[in-house]
Amino acid sequence: MHVVIIGNGISGISAARAVRSLNQKCRISVISDESDYFYSRTALMYVFMGQLKSEHLKPYPNSLWKSERITLIRGLVEHIDTERKNILFKARGDSSHTHFLPPDVLTYDRLVIACGSVPRPPLWPGAHLIGVCHLHTQGDLTKMESLMDGLKRAVIVGGGLTGVEMAEMMYARGVEVTMLVREPGYFANVLPPEESELVSAHIQSHGIDLRLNTELKSIEDDGTGRVAGVVTSAGEHIACGLVGLTIGVRPNVGWLEHTPLDIRDGILVDEYLRSSIPDIFAIGDCAELRSPDEGRQPIEAMWYTGRLMGETVARTVCGHPTPYRPGVWYNSAKFFDMLYHAYGYVPNTWQAPYASLYWAHENGRRSFRLMYRLDTGAVTGMTSLGIALRQEVCTRWIEEGATIDFVIGHLASAHFEGELSRNWLGAIAGALRGQMR
Repeated sequence: MHVVIIGNGISGISAARAVRSLNQKCRISVISDESDYFYSRTALMYVFMGQLKSEHLKPYPNSLWKSERITLIRGLVEHIDTERKNILFKARGDSSHTHFLPPDVLTYDRLVIACGSVPRPPLWPGAHLIGVCHLHTQGDLTKMESLMDGLKRAVIVGGGLTGVEMAEMMYARGVEVTMLVREPGYFANVLPPEESELVSAHIQSHGIDLRLNTELKSIEDDGTGRVAGVVTSAGEHIACGLVGLTIGVRPNVGWLEHTPLDIRDGILVDEYLRSSIPDIFAIGDCAELRSPDEGRQPIEAMWYTGRLMGETVARTVCGHPTPYRPGVWYNSAKFFDMLYHAYGYVPNTWQAPYASLYWAHENGRRSFRLMYRLDTGAVTGMTSLGIALRQEVCTRWIEEGATIDFVIGHLASAHFEGELSRNWLGAIAGALRGQMR
């Protein structure tokens, strides 16, 4: 059996390694157009800030792929012949940069598409100018690096996690940063108002010029094809030499338009991650679940879900059909030096039968929220800012439907060792009990 995987991100590589652990005899090929080896996208910012070296982006030694008998192919797939099970590659003009050259045609028995996502296309005038950047690939990092000489100000457009990462990158290199966020608070489409306000204030405390309720109108040309500045929705001109567009991503499926695959926003898959074509699967950012579990989205462009999808699809590919069950939602992020963790269902707005209890420290650097049902008292989710909790404990409480009284009474058991110097959970439990009286 020949298993071919298109994409060497976290989902594709997780699938390849899981297939090998389940089947020592099959042939495995991993195709990537972007890089010879799998690298950590989440670590790109730390290379730019000088905290890591480029070689640190690769979590595995180059020798791993040979030892696990996983063939790496550097090539751009032009077409998938689903009837003959053939993959055709686009011809390269220069292949001197890689040792993993593609064959003319590659035949598969099982195909896993894990081609990830691409930045949403910008619609503003001037988006083509030199100095307009994304933060998605190693190439984006190289492009930003080429613009740093003499750069005084960058404008970041977007109120998501990538936006704050790019802001921190520029801040670390001594560049003044203006952020344009169309919502009334940072990350306000995800965070409840109190947390959004806290995070917004924390970003501003680092000297970031955070402009809320402000949109980009256009990007200005300096007359040579380079960025000179931006014009906001309020008509204000802001001079800058770099514009970071962090307006989200979409599934990388445009190249599959002429295949018989069922595609909506992403490649439509069932609970076993099977596409509409036999022996073709899709995982990661490019996959769209036809019937997602309750409380989960059909497309979740997340590192955690990508890894789990890769590990799950490997079992089905190897003849052990296993449904994809992501379980309790979990996400983590960092707003400069403020850690964020989310478990389960905590929307930015809610109504009965849901309610929440919220605690924030007076220093504006820590908060905690419990979401629960009024009818049953069961905790459905929790978030923390600046406080580390044990994921396995929080997840178990939500899975088991632990009551709000039980969780408050046992908060100390969710305490993470890194926080032992100051156990905030005792103060939190007392404050939450007071809110329930």
